[in-house]
Amino acid sequence: MNELTQSEGFTVSDLMARSRVPFGTSGVRGLASAMTDVLCHAYATAFLQYLRQIGEFAPGDPVAIAGDLRESTPRILAACATAVRDCGGEVINCGRTPTPALAFRAMGRGMASIMVTGSHIPADRNGIKFYRPHGEVLKSDEAGIVSQVVKAGDDRFGADGGLLDPAPLPEVVDVSQDYIDRYVRHFGAGALEGLTIGVYQHSAVGRDVLVRAVEALGGVAVPFGRSEQFLPVDTEAIRQEDIELAAQWARSNKVDAIISTDGDSDRPLVADASGTWLRGDIVGLLCARAVGADIVVTPVSSNTVLELSGAAPRVARTRIGSPYVIAAMMDAATADPSARVCGYEANGGFLLGTDVGEGEGRLTALPTRDALLPIIAVVRAARQRPLADILAELPPRFTFSDRVAEFPQAHSAALIAFLSTGPEDAQLARIARCFGEIAGLPIGIDTTDGYRMTFADGSIIHFRPSGNAPELRCYTEAETEAKARDLNARALKHVLEDVVPEAVKAQQDG
Repeated sequence: MNELTQSEGFTVSDLMARSRVPFGTSGVRGLASAMTDVLCHAYATAFLQYLRQIGEFAPGDPVAIAGDLRESTPRILAACATAVRDCGGEVINCGRTPTPALAFRAMGRGMASIMVTGSHIPADRNGIKFYRPHGEVLKSDEAGIVSQVVKAGDDRFGADGGLLDPAPLPEVVDVSQDYIDRYVRHFGAGALEGLTIGVYQHSAVGRDVLVRAVEALGGVAVPFGRSEQFLPVDTEAIRQEDIELAAQWARSNKVDAIISTDGDSDRPLVADASGTWLRGDIVGLLCARAVGADIVVTPVSSNTVLELSGAAPRVARTRIGSPYVIAAMMDAATADPSARVCGYEANGGFLLGTDVGEGEGRLTALPTRDALLPIIAVVRAARQRPLADILAELPPRFTFSDRVAEFPQAHSAALIAFLSTGPEDAQLARIARCFGEIAGLPIGIDTTDGYRMTFADGSIIHFRPSGNAPELRCYTEAETEAKARDLNARALKHVLEDVVPEAVKAQQDG
């Protein structure tokens, strides 16, 4: 990427092609070695140039920055801070803090923000999330950022793209206490009184914030599993070692729940007293019920127990990704200004679309992934009865997801085209022929995002090509966890061995 320092300028599209570090609605992600200082500087510059074009940034404006606990984060933070200064902005250094804590501070003060984090991806990778002054970057912003022309380089960058003399960051401004206080005001200082809560800390940037929050709400926090080496804990695909660790820790300690987050602490993990982790969409449902939501927005891949349980009067389903959830929340709030609107994803990230509550305890909208709100809302219920008992009252619906890596995108396109060809009755007949032996009679089709099939017994098979990688994802749902897992394995095996070859042949013949 040292070509960038010698150029008259590149668009972000050029940067993506040359660096192979993609930019999308969720920001930038890639190998840390590929995310050179000059490249990160260029992406941050493009973001701020776009904000200036739409009137949301001007020279002299503050820009808040923060990062997670990865080894590469300080270097990337320095590059982003340099870009802020080069664009005329004032750097507000929020240090190592949860993404929602940064967003809460920045949105509350109407300033743009930049979070350096790779979330849950492996330690050799990293990323950058960009926030407009009043919310996340949405799909509608993407074209404006990608079209920006930037020239990031001069003699400050070496041949390897590294900053030769990075300026020190300003003193850290603590934003985590305001974030904790937000929930103490809403739930009350005794909300977790009488509860003993295990805090699985690993390498989450909010690991100490969780402990402080539990104690501020009157609970007893017992931290464990702290790691100084970054661990890729994913709340949607929980690692086997994290499953075993939680169960082992619960056996040796008397706890009412165990809590944790992903790397940048915007997605929650909650386990019951036995150490069994709850699925993220179940955590989201319970939180939506706790805040008294009138309208809940969630992607099409989330568990249908939301509708079956009657947790909210109205439900809206979207494509997968927080930008789609946020856009639908905004539409719902505009259509019904009196409604309490929230959203959540299958990974557990909870988004508050409108204010809820009254008086000093009123929770203002925070339309970005948040981990602390759903953690508190769910764990607080354990004061009345065990979480396992609460879960047992929900309709028996279980989800499971898996993927095929290194799956050609052309094959994904052929599969979706094959399944979706013709009118609905022809598609249902084709589904019955292709999947009837493993799932029974098909009764419904949903093409909101990928191809989702519902069968007479309530089972669901959902195929979705990855938007930015050669992967085919499969989501399944059934009345037991074992059946959801088995259905997923059988569906993927069948589609690889039989359906995709037929789909590719049909495309070639067609």
